[in-house]
Amino acid sequence: MTIGKHDINANVFIIAELSANHNGSLQTALDTITAMSHAGADAIKLQTYTPDTITLDCDTNMFTISQGTLWDKQKFYDLYAQAMTPWEWHEALFDHAKSLGMEAFSSPFDPTAVDFLENLDVPAYKIASFEITDIPLIEYTATKGKPIIISTGIATLEDIQEALNACRRMGNNQITLLKCTSAYPAAPEEMNLLTIPDMIERFDVTIGLSDHTMSLSAPIAAVALGARVIEKHFILSRSMGGADSEFSLEPQEFKAMVDAVRDTEKLMGKVTYDLSPKSLKSREFSRSLFIAQDVKAGEILTVQNVRSVRPGFGMAPKYLKEVLGKTFKKSASKGTPLAWELIQ
Repeated sequence: MTIGKHDINANVFIIAELSANHNGSLQTALDTITAMSHAGADAIKLQTYTPDTITLDCDTNMFTISQGTLWDKQKFYDLYAQAMTPWEWHEALFDHAKSLGMEAFSSPFDPTAVDFLENLDVPAYKIASFEITDIPLIEYTATKGKPIIISTGIATLEDIQEALNACRRMGNNQITLLKCTSAYPAAPEEMNLLTIPDMIERFDVTIGLSDHTMSLSAPIAAVALGARVIEKHFILSRSMGGADSEFSLEPQEFKAMVDAVRDTEKLMGKVTYDLSPKSLKSREFSRSLFIAQDVKAGEILTVQNVRSVRPGFGMAPKYLKEVLGKTFKKSASKGTPLAWELIQ
């Protein structure tokens, strides 16, 4: 599948999530995108909502966060008012990202956001974990005919299948599912990355990882298990604070992750039993049969005058039993590779 100019089957697609890490400053957002580019991100992702498109301004307990999260005791409405990326910033942020060679897209949280993003000609859409049950939103987004990336952080198996069915009903098969654990930050023991190969086989779509751990190990392991997309929150400095700062990577950390992912891609390679040129050269260090003592024509080959040693320029050791007891056809000095023409 291709997102913009990136073939994610050829190279893992690395997304830097801005989220709320602009802290209300357009300049901070622009500076963050520059740092994302320098750190090796392929794309920036925003979140496109207003408090009114994502929740209700309501004072009841149900609309106040109380789940042991970073945001407890805040009203949903107030949190989203603080964390939102102003819609009037989007074009400038996208243009800046494109000028740096990055893709730029967003997570819409209602149909008006989809329409807004369509006018900005985004190359893809992301459905956030908490929106995976919003089938009408997924259907509407899928009608735009663009790649659609869906996080599965709160999803049951049934939720995932319903989301896939929603896309396919709209004729959209350009689907990527992201294994995700909706904990902020997520603990390693909650990740269950062995689910990734199962998702690849079970759903027959591209699979990636939306990672909220503070470890670089999760993306590396995910890529080794077959993930083709990695999404990670990015911040200039966690000391800035903000709604998502505690589970976001700083520039040097993100770059280390990118470098590790690229190394992992090289390490995984392909299924092959052919030797590389360097491995072929290294076969010279393997064992082979050598004459271990000066010998004369007519002498019998014994375990004293023929040995399996390094390097590998003589006959293969598998022939040792076959040649023992035969005679030398001609004289040879110690250190001569054994060859059939020396034996009679």
